[in-house]
Amino acid sequence: MIRSLVKSAFQTGCLSVASEGLIGQVLANKGYQSADLDAVVTLYKALNSGQIEREARGDVTRSLAEYAQIYPIPIHSTPIAC
Repeated sequence: MIRSLVKSAFQTGCLSVASEGLIGQVLANKGYQSADLDAVVTLYKALNSGQIEREARGDVTRSLAEYAQIYPIPIHSTPIAC
């Protein structure tokens, strides 16, 4: 599931509030595979670089940031309309 949400974010250039929430829920419930964690790290890098924008306000969902700890820079972004 995470990989398909990340793929969608790359296709649209935007991580929706709903997708970010779902990713956070899957991570919190530990319902993921190792490839999903790779996708989270890739997504986190894309968010940090500005390649993908966030629809949400504030910092990245806590679960998303925790699982991408190798890139601990908090992402502060201006909300956009996806």
